[in-house]
Amino acid sequence: MPDQLLIEIRVRPNASRNKVGGVAGDPPRLVVAVQAPAVDGKANAAVIKEFAKAFDLRTSAFTIVHGELARDKRVLIKGELAALTGKFEALCGTLF
Repeated sequence: MPDQLLIEIRVRPNASRNKVGGVAGDPPRLVVAVQAPAVDGKANAAVIKEFAKAFDLRTSAFTIVHGELARDKRVLIKGELAALTGKFEALCGTLF
């Protein structure tokens, strides 16, 4: 059974480009900017797609467990914990 990592994110819909990186808010949350609007789950689908690219995993490895209708969300990621943690820390450290 794969390890799991629960992270908190802040979504920025209607962005000029898709990007995962940086932190915002208090407590700090990983920022995910997507071009998709926050309508009919389009932004959530775009968030999962961008995470899949950023973490180099399949989209099925990501589940939004809290905040489906909010900008602040909790996402559960399935995979090797050491690799996930390292990638998450690297993404949080990048400037947005």
